[in-house]
Amino acid sequence: MENLERIGYGSWLQAHMHASKMAGHEIARVVSVHKGSYMVSKGDGDVFAELTGKLAYSSNSAADLPTTGDWVYVDFYDGDTHAIIHDVFPRKTLIQRKSSGKSIDFQLVAANIDTAFIVQSVDYNFNLRRLERYLVMVNESNITPVILLSKCDLISQEQINKIVESVVEITSQTTILPFSNQSGVNIDAIKNLLLYGHTYCLLGSSGVGKTTLLNSILGSELFKTRTVGKIDSKGRHTTTSRELVSLDNGAMLIDTPGMRELGNISVEVGIDETFSDIIGLSMSCKFSNCKHINEKGCAILSAINDAALSEKRYQNYIKMKNESSFNEMSYFEKRQKDKNFGKMVKSVMINKPKKQ
Repeated sequence: MENLERIGYGSWLQAHMHASKMAGHEIARVVSVHKGSYMVSKGDGDVFAELTGKLAYSSNSAADLPTTGDWVYVDFYDGDTHAIIHDVFPRKTLIQRKSSGKSIDFQLVAANIDTAFIVQSVDYNFNLRRLERYLVMVNESNITPVILLSKCDLISQEQINKIVESVVEITSQTTILPFSNQSGVNIDAIKNLLLYGHTYCLLGSSGVGKTTLLNSILGSELFKTRTVGKIDSKGRHTTTSRELVSLDNGAMLIDTPGMRELGNISVEVGIDETFSDIIGLSMSCKFSNCKHINEKGCAILSAINDAALSEKRYQNYIKMKNESSFNEMSYFEKRQKDKNFGKMVKSVMINKPKKQ
């Protein structure tokens, strides 16, 4: 098990092993996913892997398939140069979001994450409302968030302090670290957060410096980066897939592609955790069925009027609640339609006249 411990194997995983599956298979961890093909590791090198037909075709949604960071039951072949994935372990944590565009389904970001580094640059990219969305995504799975403010060499210390203060107002208990890949400020402080046997991931928009930070931590230009556009200040996609990287100190770090859309499905826990101040205020409303729109005795409206609560923060809360409920309803409707279609196909195949 020593090699597995290098990539995060521990007591939680051991407690969730399935004895009968362990009797016939080995354990590995998914280190990357590339359009249906996988790379897995048991701590001594990466191996190309494929899914069994049963796992691939019995899955009801993307959430049933392996993602980066997952632990899986596998069989190795040809001197451990090829592997077949038979099943996925239960997940300790999972970061997921709504698929981009009009599709109503889950897109998996990474599994079995202990701490998520949410990276926002202090230039054009900094946006409290987007930060709240990332916090909802992370809090939904009970993952510890750490907020990293990149490119702090571009603005004054006074400006940095104001940004930090604005972040503290929405999440006072979260670690916040301004840093610079160029000057090296707080890079060592970030490294000190990385603990042996723990898994971390980098979340943030394109161009905020996630991959450059990963290279800074590694001490080499192992991963490609691209310059942010000077005219439109928009980041260019560099990372196109999620890859689990083992660090020298025994920690593991996943870089993720920049997310243009941060839609969520069924994230009530994450919303309540992220907007706990608003939830707390609602408990003090005069009426238990208060809609927080124009009711007398509404503690939330009173807090907004007194400037104790940002109206933009409250509007973002309402927007995310409505969005989550709509997506959840649409998702389950889609799943029901898929099931009904499957039943119809099965019925047609059973009743199909046999050739004489």
